[in-house]
Amino acid sequence: MNGREPGTAADGRQRRRRGLLRRRPGYAVLAGLLVAAAASGCAADGQGAGAAPGAELRAGQAGAPAEPAAGALGTRAERAHRAKLAQAARAVAARKWGLVGTPLAAPAPPAEKPHLTTREGFEVEGQNDSLPPVFTRVPTKDKVVFLTMDDGDDKDPELLRMMSELNIPYSAFLSDYLVRDDYAYFKDAQARGVALNNHTLNHRYLPGLSYEEQKHEICGQQDVIEKRFGKRPRIFRPPFGNYNTDTLKIAKSCGITAVPLWEAEAFPDRMEWREGEAKLHPGDIILTHFRGEKEWQGSMPDLIRSVMKVVTDQGFAVARLEDYV
Repeated sequence: MNGREPGTAADGRQRRRRGLLRRRPGYAVLAGLLVAAAASGCAADGQGAGAAPGAELRAGQAGAPAEPAAGALGTRAERAHRAKLAQAARAVAARKWGLVGTPLAAPAPPAEKPHLTTREGFEVEGQNDSLPPVFTRVPTKDKVVFLTMDDGDDKDPELLRMMSELNIPYSAFLSDYLVRDDYAYFKDAQARGVALNNHTLNHRYLPGLSYEEQKHEICGQQDVIEKRFGKRPRIFRPPFGNYNTDTLKIAKSCGITAVPLWEAEAFPDRMEWREGEAKLHPGDIILTHFRGEKEWQGSMPDLIRSVMKVVTDQGFAVARLEDYV
């Protein structure tokens, strides 16, 4: 399901694709106004734009925010108003990018992250609670799913713009042999809120490697991501979803705390499901890849339009995996 060999990197690498979608100035302006309105609501929670550092403006003073009508209720009302504006901006962006419906807004992240355990049937020899859990679904009652993208081959700037404007979170699992030709692309993604996670240096079949070879692949990628992007990942996905006891022990030794696999895989023209029923469940993890026209006969924006139709039609929102794991 999750296949890519290092030897195909040169052939499979996609050129950057620019200007695939024509801009619609009216939508862009309206979206900007809506976002600006939401931002102004945020500013009302803090100091006025011209206030000196440390200055406090009391209700009734010039430039001071109005006193909430009913204490905390006023604050909740402001948050609800900002959420409404943000969703209106998302509706404008959804029309601009050709989505069938407006993506649903995810609830606030849980105050306490769910307790994760290894899925039954995915255990390794000597499995115990000290090893990072391997799972395909996050235990939650929230009607959310999680979108994850593997490898890092296709580096489409339209994807970055689309996901930012739609405010859809996703998590990247990177293999260095496909990423190293353009670290700047993923630095840009990181600046937009994308979490960059470990998918090994060279995307090799880990159970076929020695302990030291696995350590090089896993811990070596930890070092690369920390060096290039400033943060050591906590989350790791083994290539092809294959692993053994050594894999989990090594991952733990270099800072990994969780190993999310997937319940469904997304393509521009379809979804494939681990289980028989073509149905999402709360906490499902969706896998897709950074690929494009050459392999898929579809672009990354095509992929997002396809997967979001399934997610939205089934009444789910996309949440940020790292907020739950």
